[in-house]
Amino acid sequence: MSTTTVATSADVTERPTAGPAGGPGRGKRGVVASLASHGVLIVASLIALFPIAWLVFLSLGPDKDDYLHPGRIWSKMTLDNYSFVLQNTNFFDWLKSSLIVSLGTTVIGVMIAATTGYAVSRMRFPAYRKFMWVLLVTQMFPVAVLMVPMYQILSDLQLIDTYLGLILVYCSTAVPYCAWLLKGYFDTIPFEIDEAGRVDGLSPFGTFARLILPLAKPGLAVAAFYSFITAFGEVAFATTFLLDDEKYTLAVGLQSFVSEHDAQRNLMAATAVLIAIPVSAFFYLVQKNLVTGLTAGGTKG
Repeated sequence: MSTTTVATSADVTERPTAGPAGGPGRGKRGVVASLASHGVLIVASLIALFPIAWLVFLSLGPDKDDYLHPGRIWSKMTLDNYSFVLQNTNFFDWLKSSLIVSLGTTVIGVMIAATTGYAVSRMRFPAYRKFMWVLLVTQMFPVAVLMVPMYQILSDLQLIDTYLGLILVYCSTAVPYCAWLLKGYFDTIPFEIDEAGRVDGLSPFGTFARLILPLAKPGLAVAAFYSFITAFGEVAFATTFLLDDEKYTLAVGLQSFVSEHDAQRNLMAATAVLIAIPVSAFFYLVQKNLVTGLTAGGTKG
């Protein structure tokens, strides 16, 4: 018995020594895979950052044709383009118009989209599914098709060359998508919360405002970011419906550097860099909720 016991102990002792022999192989494969994934991420990051870095680099060239010979910019970098844009153009008027339109679209659009998404998620009224499909179909029409009827409607309402008219136009684009997005997010919030609100004596709107909206902050952040970006960078509608150059948005004002026979690309690059600052600031404010909001809405219905 003692001999058997000793032999068994030896076997047990030898088994762990066999494990590490295969361990380094697995460890090496893990290191290689980790290096490969990090390499891919670095390359992808460089590809994403290169256009931004190139734009900033071109904005430092003093001449409009420096983009043809970018190597010459190194010896004559200057911030004169930024000074010219800020001091000799209507940049701050453009910025004010862009913020008014973008924030107005964000507030009004998210409010309408949130109530719409919540109603479709919680209530069952006749043809509610068809209603959501109608919202989706509205996204299929190109801008050129919508331009004439929208202009006629705004003209009848005397909203041409007004911020409110442009905000309503942008809401017609942002609301359908955001309603679908928020409907999916509201579906992930348990119905028991609505029932608890009713037990506590809250009305349907009180339940929505006091219980559901605080839980839907990630989804609201994504909807707000989409609405803001949609209005901030749009050109076609803004060019058509805004007639006063003092009401131009940044995207429209950027076109003032391009004429029929000339293009001041250095000033365009500097203006584009300045335009990116408000968007980056808005992204920073909502970034904590963006990832959660983008993924949660796709987990159900």
